[in-house]
Amino acid sequence: QDYTEEAFIKAETEKVPETEPANPFDEFDINSFFNQYLDSGGGNGNSEYEVVEKPSFEKFISSPQGLTEHLNWQLSVTVSNETVREITDIIIGNLDENGYLTVSLEEIAKNGGYSLEDVEEALATVQEFDPLGVAARNLRECLLTQLRTLDPQNALAQQIVSECMPKRPMAATEEEQQSPESPLAKLLQANQLKEVARALNRPIELVKRAMEVIRGLDPRPGLRYNKTQARLVEPDVYFRKMDEGWHVFMNEDDVPQLRLSHVYRRLLARDAADREVRNYVKERFSAALQLMKSIEQRKHTILRVCQSIIQRQEEFLEYGADHLKPMMIKEVAEEVGVHPSTVSRAVSSKYAHTPQGVIELRSFFSESVNGPEGAGMSLQTLKRLVKKMIEEEDSAHPLTDDQIAKKLAAGGIQVTRRTVAKYREDLRIPSTHQRRVKA
Repeated sequence: QDYTEEAFIKAETEKVPETEPANPFDEFDINSFFNQYLDSGGGNGNSEYEVVEKPSFEKFISSPQGLTEHLNWQLSVTVSNETVREITDIIIGNLDENGYLTVSLEEIAKNGGYSLEDVEEALATVQEFDPLGVAARNLRECLLTQLRTLDPQNALAQQIVSECMPKRPMAATEEEQQSPESPLAKLLQANQLKEVARALNRPIELVKRAMEVIRGLDPRPGLRYNKTQARLVEPDVYFRKMDEGWHVFMNEDDVPQLRLSHVYRRLLARDAADREVRNYVKERFSAALQLMKSIEQRKHTILRVCQSIIQRQEEFLEYGADHLKPMMIKEVAEEVGVHPSTVSRAVSSKYAHTPQGVIELRSFFSESVNGPEGAGMSLQTLKRLVKKMIEEEDSAHPLTDDQIAKKLAAGGIQVTRRTVAKYREDLRIPSTHQRRVKA
C-alpha cells in the first residue's frame, strides 16, 4: 500500500501541464485500449483502477524506524566533509516531530562557531534526504522542496506555494501561522480560486489542477516516522545466484497489480454518445495510466539500484557479514544515473532476500574506514571486530577502549580511543568497569 501511495503522489505531480496539452486520446480508440488492459478476471468496478491483492510469500518482523535514525543513516552514507557532517548532525537534532527545523541558521552558526555558508550547505544537504520536505523552516519551504524534486517543471504550483504559503518560521505562534501574509494568501485561505486565478492571470482550470498537486504534498513529512508499533514486512527483491552470476528479481506479489476498472467500460457502453461521459473517462484514464507508469518507473529504479549493490557486494552475498564492503549512496547514484536522494528513497524500508538472510537494503551502505594496508573497510565490519574482541576478552580483566584501539592499530586499522568508545556505545556494550567480573 505504501508503494502505491508514493507512486500515486508522484503521478499526481507529474500529470499537471503548464499549458493545456493536445488530447492524446484523440489518436487511438478507447475501446481497443480497454480490451488490452482490462482485467480478464473481472472486478467489482468500484474504482478507476483496481489493486489485485496477492498472498505474501514470506513475512518478517521489522522494528519501527524513527526520523532521527532514518536521517542519521543517510548522513552516514552520503556526507564525507567532517564540518558539514557535524552541522548536519546538529540540524537533525533540532527537528520537531513534523520534521521542521526549530532553530535559525544564524543561531547554529553562532553557537557552534561555524560560518553561515557551511550551515547553509549542511541544511541543503539534509533537505535532499528522504522524506522530501524535511528540515524546512516553514510550510512554504517544505512544499517547495517537494515540488522542485517531484515536479520541477510545474512553475504554476511553485508560484502559488511561493506567494501564498506561510514564510514564518515554525516557531511562530499558531495565531501568527494562521494569519495570511498577503492578499493572495488570504484569497487562497478562503478557497477563492477564481480570484487567485485572476490575480495570477492564469486560467482557472490550470489553477485548480495546480492546487490538486499541492494538496497531494506532505505538510508534515516527519510525522510518518513517529509510529511505535512493529510491522510485518516481506522481501521486496530477491538476490539469486545462477549459472551465469548474480541476479535480482522483484517480488511481484508485493508490487501492486493494477488493471483498469470495468466501470468505465460499462460507462462507455451505456453512454457512448455522451461527450461529457467520454471526456470524464479520458481524464480518469490519464490518471490511471500515469499511476501505472510511475509504479513501473519506481520498479525499474529499484532493480537498477539493486543490480549496482550486487556488483559491489558479491563477496558479502557469498561469504557473509565480514565481507561487506564500504559503499556510499553517491557512488550508486552516479552509476545508476539518478540523484542520491532518489537512491535513498528507493532503498528506504525495502528488504532483500539473500543467502545471508532477509536484509534491509540500506544495510548494504556504509562509510569507509582505513583498514589494513590502506584498504577500505566498512564501518559495520569494524564494529564487528570491536564486538568480537570484547566477546573474547578475559572477563576478569576486560579490555579498555584504549587497549582495543591499540590492538586494531597493530592490525593496521587506525582509530582513536574515543572512536572505539563511540562504536562500543553504538553496540550497546557496557564500559570496562561494568564488564569486569570479580573472582
